[in-house]
Amino acid sequence: MAGANVLEINDGNFETEVLKADVPVLLDFSAVWCGPCKVLEPIVTKLADEYKGKVKVGKLDIDDSPGVASKFGIRGVPTVLIFKGGKESGRHVGVTNKETLLKLLGV
Repeated sequence: MAGANVLEINDGNFETEVLKADVPVLLDFSAVWCGPCKVLEPIVTKLADEYKGKVKVGKLDIDDSPGVASKFGIRGVPTVLIFKGGKESGRHVGVTNKETLLKLLGV
């Protein structure tokens, strides 16, 4: 389960929560059946807690929201996309560490 500061993003709220966000957005594409996603989840949750108000952090289940996943060509999970000003500005496929995600975010 994602932390309190991690938003559940889906096909319905993606545009409002991600593309129209006034801060950078880290979006974690994952799936409930994905083992590596479970490894990445606490790292993403920690970032959401530490950078609350500066960065919006969301999680999107590719099985529940295939539209957004397809639009951005998500072929494997976990995949993290960074959005700034409504545009994708960074991407990382696979499990990673906090430092790599911070570099992608530019914070």
